Amino acid sequence: MKWSINQLQRYRQGAMPLDEAVDLESVKKRNPEIRDITPVRVTGSCTIGAKKLTCRFRLEGTMILPCSRTWEDVKFPFTIESDEQFSWDETVLATDDEIHPVVGETIDPTPVFEELVLLEVPLQIFSENADNMQQVEGKGWSYTTDEEYNARLQKELETKVDPRLADLAKFFESKDE
Repeated sequence: MKWSINQLQRYRQGAMPLDEAVDLESVKKRNPEIRDITPVRVTGSCTIGAKKLTCRFRLEGTMILPCSRTWEDVKFPFTIESDEQFSWDETVLATDDEIHPVVGETIDPTPVFEELVLLEVPLQIFSENADNMQQVEGKGWSYTTDEEYNARLQKELETKVDPRLADLAKFFESKDE
């Protein structure tokens, strides 16, 4: 999805409607946690002025991310709404650092879409099976729930005898003769 500034001049009187599917597979290279991403549907509108383009975007899609506990694939649907501005005029760019600079005669919003999607990736996500998992072990690691861990710790404390009192326990085991 790219627009030339001359092409956008046709929409000076009104807003340019957007409804397009954009392939953002490149976000997988920038964040390896994203295992897959569907084509993102971009809707919205753009209005062009003399020195800048103002767009209202709505991005909808689905990412496949790893579960934080089980490492299974989890579908994560997202919807992002954002207002973005692009400018090709140096004086406009100098006044506001929130405006995206346009290099050359074409406006490419794809890097902006990538940034918006990358900001939507959650720190943790859990699959539906994650709550059912009680205890798992691997080479050099193990996972257990808090309840399971506390129960095991309590059992160990109950069966463990203080070494200073071990001889006293033997005293009660001996029969009176």
